[in-house]
This record gives sequence, structure tokens and C-alpha cells, in this order.
Amino acid sequence: MAGLLIAGTSSDAGKSLITAGLCRLLHRRGISVAPFKAQNMSNNSMVCADGSEIGRAQYLQAIAAGLEPTSAMNPVLLKPGTDRRSFIVLRGEPAGTLQAGQYATGRAHLAEAAFAAYAELAEQYDLVLCEGAGSPAEINLRAGDYVNFGLARRFGMPVVLCGDIDRGGVLASLYGHWAIVDDADRALLAGYLINKFRGDQSVLDPGLAELTRRTQLACLGVVPWLPEVWLDGEDALAFAKWPRIPGRTGTLRIAAIRFPRISNATDLDALAAEPGVHVFAAAHPAELADADLVVLPGSRSTIADLDWLRDQGLADALRARAATGGPILGICGGYQMLTDTIDDPVESARGTEPGLGLLPGQVRFSPDKILARPRGQWRGQPVVGYEIHHGVVEPTGGEPFLDGVRDGNTWGTIWHGAFENDGFRRAWLADLAATVGSSWTPDPAAPGFAERREGMLDTLADAIEAHVDVAGLLRLAREFRPSPA
Repeated sequence: MAGLLIAGTSSDAGKSLITAGLCRLLHRRGISVAPFKAQNMSNNSMVCADGSEIGRAQYLQAIAAGLEPTSAMNPVLLKPGTDRRSFIVLRGEPAGTLQAGQYATGRAHLAEAAFAAYAELAEQYDLVLCEGAGSPAEINLRAGDYVNFGLARRFGMPVVLCGDIDRGGVLASLYGHWAIVDDADRALLAGYLINKFRGDQSVLDPGLAELTRRTQLACLGVVPWLPEVWLDGEDALAFAKWPRIPGRTGTLRIAAIRFPRISNATDLDALAAEPGVHVFAAAHPAELADADLVVLPGSRSTIADLDWLRDQGLADALRARAATGGPILGICGGYQMLTDTIDDPVESARGTEPGLGLLPGQVRFSPDKILARPRGQWRGQPVVGYEIHHGVVEPTGGEPFLDGVRDGNTWGTIWHGAFENDGFRRAWLADLAATVGSSWTPDPAAPGFAERREGMLDTLADAIEAHVDVAGLLRLAREFRPSPA
């Protein structure tokens, strides 16, 4: 059994994708490898086959490693509901809340659950490839840490820092991490990776040589910028980084409402992966004007984000759009907002509030979370999705649509992941194009969503094979012993 921790110098430094790429590469080499993240703070999650909920990134990493995802791979998932409160998912099941004041010292039971999950995986696989969270140099949180140095020290594993050079200041950031942590943690640092590099590496090499001289940390590779790899972001910073893939015919413009507490924004990925479909983030009424479709994605705080819609003037803009037949789609929390009333004694504890009144239905929140992987069809197209919600919608009219409802050109579904189904997605978008008078048609030669995702994982693995000292990483995992602090 061996373990290796990939830590990032910041959120969205690329550690999730580096871990996924390593999982795919090592799986291709026949190595038994499992991903692990002790604690994930993200509202992008997925439902495993056994009905447990884990972070979307760990789900993808498991797929990359050729494994069925399980709750052991992400034993603690914190889903932010406000700036000061997160909902806890422990081993895939709801487990109360965590207040901001408890973050540094109130997580002992979560740490023990995480350590037990790591030990469980370590018994089953040759290598457990761990992903850190945020930055491991947050010394104000070190006492309660169990996902970065806390995990590494518990199991004596090496830590490799991943820095995003595209942000700027990567050398100082790497050096600062090495310098600010205490001696015992510094002894676990074994090397670093540079991510998202563009340009002539010979210009960078003198800086890397000086960094290695000062810290004695090995440079284990420089991973190039990979613009074609962009799916399954777990961090809020990854939202709206969709590419514009050219299509054969016309285009469709889709505005995605950027809720403050957006959840499962990865639903937009499948739409953005379709050639000729341009998805962009919107937070102001004027940004909806030229959109062929407005999507209200999921939300971890439905009532609070509905308040925000009203404050921004977006609620009025959506009503005006619906009145003129402009297409609108709500997914999960976004669907709930479109209904007539929302009775929420759970998330907001505000009781009954009016919705936008654009879809006939009433929402009732229950303390019991629904986690499911439903199947259905739309106009003969099979659809598989997943459900993660407390709010249950009771339609009072309209046309059934994927456990939701359609009324005119306003659609709502409680299912996440529906648009990952290629036949359904293309048929639904073709219907949308006809509605708005667009010449867009699906490209039958374009790769499907699952095929595109697999291609991205292989692209990642190829880049890591070419640019990273993988043999050195494996040697660290097998042989590393911390130097005396």
C-alpha cells in the first residue's frame, strides 16, 4: 500500500485534473490506483451506484481509474449554503451542518471518518492518489486539517505541490508554501509540478533551478496548457470557462444564470460540448436579451438565490421573457424557483415563499434528501439522470417532462445530468432551434459527451506521460520517508 498527496497552491490550480490524468495514466499501465479526497468543499456532486453522494471531481477520477465510484473516495463533502454555514455529507449521506466558527476546531469526527476511509482504500489498492483541498499553507486552519498536511502526516505520505503558472507568481507561491509551513510539514514536501504552462520552457527553467536550489524540492514536471480539457470543474472558479466549439450550421446562445450558491453547474458542460452551442454566464438582465435559451441551474440555497434573482432584476426579466415566449429551462433548484410556491422549513427555515410563477407547481422541502439515478424518455429518446435535492415539486398542470413539467416554452426538470445523454440533448436542442428560428442543427460527426470526456482524460494522461516524472512520483509513493524535522 502506498499513498501520494497532490496539493495545490490555490483553489483551481489544477490538482483535480492532474489527479484525474494520473489516475488514467496509471490505470493504463495496469497499476491498481484509487482516487481520494478527504474533504471536498463543493456544490458540484454526483450520485454513486449505491446511492451515496460524492464530489463530482472524485467521481470523474474514479472513472479515469476504471473504478466504480464509492463514498470512500470522498468521505466528507461540505456543500456551502451560506458564507457561514455548510451542509455536511458524510460517507455519502446527509450529516447536519458545519458553522464557520467550527471549521478550524469542530471537525474531529469528520477527520476520523476520513482517515478510516483512506485506510479502507489503502487495503484494496496498490496506490491511493490523494487530492488536497484549497492550499495546504493555510496555517490558520492547520490545527484541524485532515485533508492536506494533516492527512499526509497521519499516514507518512509525500506531498507534491501543484502550481498554476497561468495566474502569475507561481515561483513565489511555491516558495511561500515551503517557507510558511512548520518544520514537520515541510519535511513532507517532496516536490512540485507546474501546471498550465504556455511558451518556451527554457525561459522558465532558470527560475525552477533557483527554486529547487533554495528549497531542495524536486521539479517533477511542467504540464502544458490544455485548452481542450475543461470538463467537470468542482470549483466555483471553473464556472463559465466553457469553450466555443464551432458548428456546421447556425449557433444557439445559452445564458446560464450565475447564482451565488450555484449547484451542479456541470449540467451546462454537456450543452457547451455541442458544436455551435455557445454557453455563457449571466448575472444581469441585459445579458439575457440575445439568448436563445436561459438556464436556471441548480442551487444549494433555493430561497436565497431566488431573493438574489429579484434583487438583480432577473426575476422581472425572466417573467418578461416568458410572456413573449422566450425559452427558459430550470434544473433542480432552478426548476423549483420557476414554480408558484416554495415551502422551505429546511434550507432557509422561512416557510412558504412565492416562486416566479412561470411553471404550475408547488415545492415542499423535507429534511430527507433524495439521492437517486432515475431513467426515463422524451419523445422516444432514452434519458438517464441523477437527483440530489430536499425540495419535492408537485406539478399542478402543464406537460410532463423528466419528472418535471413544461408549460409553453418554459421547462423544468428535477434531474441533473439529463443533457449528458447524446440523443436526448441533440433532439431537445434541435427543437429549441426550431422554436427560436435558428438554423442550428446537430453535427452527427461530433463526438458524444461520454466520448469527449474519455478523450479529455486520455489527453491529460498523454500530457502527464510526456511532461511529468511519473517514475519519480511512483518512487516517492513507495519509498518516501520524511526527513527529520
